[in-house]
Amino acid sequence: MSKKSYLGVDIGTSAIKIVELADKNGQPTLVTYGYADFQADLVRSNAPGMTEKVAKVLQALIEKAGVTTDRCIAALPTYAVFNSIISLPKMSRKDLTAAVRWEAKKFIPLPLEEMILDWKVLADSEQNVISGTNPLGKDLASLFKKKPSANDGKSPAQIAAEKAKEASQEEKAMAKASAKSAKDNIRLLLTAAPKNLVSKYLDIFRMNNLHLLSLETEAFALSRSLIGNDETTTMIVDIGSLSTDIVIIEKGVPILNRGLDIGGYNITKAIMNSLNVAFERAEQFKIDFGVTSSDASRGIPKTIAESLAPIINEIQYVYELYQNQGTLKVEKLILSGGSAFLPNMANYLYELLKIPTIIGNPWDRVSYPLDVKPAMDAIAPQMASAIGLAMRDIV
Repeated sequence: MSKKSYLGVDIGTSAIKIVELADKNGQPTLVTYGYADFQADLVRSNAPGMTEKVAKVLQALIEKAGVTTDRCIAALPTYAVFNSIISLPKMSRKDLTAAVRWEAKKFIPLPLEEMILDWKVLADSEQNVISGTNPLGKDLASLFKKKPSANDGKSPAQIAAEKAKEASQEEKAMAKASAKSAKDNIRLLLTAAPKNLVSKYLDIFRMNNLHLLSLETEAFALSRSLIGNDETTTMIVDIGSLSTDIVIIEKGVPILNRGLDIGGYNITKAIMNSLNVAFERAEQFKIDFGVTSSDASRGIPKTIAESLAPIINEIQYVYELYQNQGTLKVEKLILSGGSAFLPNMANYLYELLKIPTIIGNPWDRVSYPLDVKPAMDAIAPQMASAIGLAMRDIV
C-alpha cells in the first residue's frame, strides 16, 4: 500500500466516486479514479443492510479502479451538517470549548449528546484560521473500536450530577464572556454532525479495511478543489442528481451553507412527465435545450424553467443574504455537479446576479497525462468533492 497517496471518497445519493492522488513534492498527481452508479441515502435511510450494501459497492469500485492506498478521506453531505457563525469574546481554550457548547444548544435541534461538534476561529486581519477541537478529523481510528458507554456502571443520580457539572462549566464560561468587551470578540464557524451518521461512515470504511484519516464536510472539499488558495469570496453551486448545495466561501472557509432536496433528476423527471416520454429521452432533452435564452424572461422551455425555479430562488436568497449581512461581497460563482453543464446555465446566472459565473474544473490543480484530458473534462463536475478530499493532506 502506498503511503504517499490518498483516496478521496464521495458517497453521494446516486453514485459513489473515488479519486486517488499521489503527493509528488506537493503536487497532487492522479493515480486512479472510479465512478459507480448506486442509489443510497445514508442520511435518511434506515433500511436494513444499507451500510453493508454501500461498503460492498465501494469495495468493488476500489478493486476495479486498482487503488493502491488504504489512506482515505471522506465527506459528510452538506445538508446533513449544521453550521452557524457565532461571536464570542477572546478567552482561554478551555473556556472557549465550554462557551461553544453553550452557544451550540441555541441552534442545533438535537441533543448535543447525539452530535459531534467542530469549531474554527475565523481569520481576521491579524490571524489565520485556527482549528478548534476538530473531532471529525482527529483520532478517527480510535472510533473504530467499540467502547463501553461513559455511563456504564453509573447510577442515574451520578449521571445527572455529571451533566449538571458540565452545564455549570458552560454557564461559567458564558458569564466570563459576557463580562468582556464586545470589541474583543472573535468569530467562529461552528459545525455539528449527527453521531449516528458518522458511525455509518466509520462502519463502511472499517468493513473495507481502510484507514480513514478525516471525515469532513463536502463544502471544504469543494473549496479545496475548485478554489484552492484564491481568497476571493466565492459562491459554489453544486447541483447533484438529487440535491443541490449552495456554499459561500470566504478566505477558504465555508461561511454559509444551504442544501436543497432538488437536483438534476428532478428536472429530468419534470420533463418526462410533461412530455410523456421515457426518462432517457427526457435526459437528452434537458442536455440539448437547457436554459436556451440569455433573456431570463422569455425563451426558456417552460418545464425546465419551472423545475429550475426552486434552485434559482435559493441561489438568489443565499446571495442576497450574504450581501446584506457582511462587509465582503461575492465576487464570482462556480458551478459544479452533474447538472453544471446544463446549456447556458452559467450565462443565465451571470445575468441574474451580475457576477462572473463559470463551470468549475477541479482537475486544474491536479497533474495527469494530457491524452486523458477529454475524459477528465467530461467527468470533472461530478468528481469535484472526491478530488478535493484526496487533496486534503497534499496541498
